[in-house]
Amino acid sequence: MPRVQPRIYFDSASTTNVNPDVLKTYEQLLEHHFANSESLYEEGAEVSRMLETARRAIADLLHVQADEVLFTGGSSESNSEAVKGVCLACPGRKHIITTRIEHSSILNSCRQMERLFGYRVTYLDVNGQGVVSAADLKKALCEDTALVSVMMVNNETGAVNPVEEIGEIVKKQSHAYFHCDLTQAMGKIPCDLSRMDLASMSAHKLEGLKGSGILIKKRHVPMESLISGGEQEQGLRGGTSNACANMVFAKTLRLALEQERSSHAHIVRLHERMMEGLGGIRGIEINSPRDGVPNIVNFSCEQIPSEVMQNALDQAGFQISSRSTCEAKSNNPSYVLQAMGFSDRRASCSIRVSFSASNTEEEVDAFLAALKEIIRHYG
Repeated sequence: MPRVQPRIYFDSASTTNVNPDVLKTYEQLLEHHFANSESLYEEGAEVSRMLETARRAIADLLHVQADEVLFTGGSSESNSEAVKGVCLACPGRKHIITTRIEHSSILNSCRQMERLFGYRVTYLDVNGQGVVSAADLKKALCEDTALVSVMMVNNETGAVNPVEEIGEIVKKQSHAYFHCDLTQAMGKIPCDLSRMDLASMSAHKLEGLKGSGILIKKRHVPMESLISGGEQEQGLRGGTSNACANMVFAKTLRLALEQERSSHAHIVRLHERMMEGLGGIRGIEINSPRDGVPNIVNFSCEQIPSEVMQNALDQAGFQISSRSTCEAKSNNPSYVLQAMGFSDRRASCSIRVSFSASNTEEEVDAFLAALKEIIRHYG
């Protein structure tokens, strides 16, 4: 099959290209402000001041307090810290609530707490749209629930959970803390952190740097550190600060939130064009809900396994995923689609397309044409 030129990137839910303005700022910071932020001499003190200025800017953008912003290495670390750090700080409570569709960093952290520390974990089911029930969450709350962790947007299907309602229930009906994984939501849809005790996000999903993340931890939330060391990040994350990457997160977040507002209508048009086109192709089953985030479309063609479809699309010039990139090397069916009630076959044939503002309607049309040809050839 002839290769499309140039290659088309439809995998922005996996990672994004770095915004040129972010990259330029980062390079300038690296060149001129490389000193250790913990050093007592003037250059180190200057880096420390700049780091705190960036922390305040992020806090203002998210409407939280500056001392509630903790810099991390990314969302997986933030998620792990939220689950383990809070639970270890609340030894009298041995129950966690999460969902069956969370990112592996949440699910594996919960399994570790079960295996090593005897925690009970309730894994909430989701409906056929991939959305958890707030009523089920309410029923699952116990006197000894330490933490509730529910993602806002699912990374495979784009389904949006009712996290504001969940946060309100957790506050009114329990003494638990509520954590929300905002990795796929931030910069895509409005995110209100007022009912969240903890929230995770990652720069590389926002046209920022890999290895750079944030955990929002409200002042009232107790936490044990996972990385022992010095007093960095309030003593919760030891090690020399990745100061330049942390500083540039403020610009990354500001630009992402500005782009969210300016490009929303364009992303919606791409989503509608893709959904309409997929709906007209025989054998295609759409897995994403209609009311999910517009930048993610997940579908299956049960005639063609995910790996075969991915390779064929790659040869045709399209960069896409079949599921969460963290699970990409697994041959197992998508556990997210299985949780939605789909068959193992359908869950083994899923494809995820995810847009950015730089994609075009012409690229969507080219993808649909290539997909039809692949199905004709392999089907």
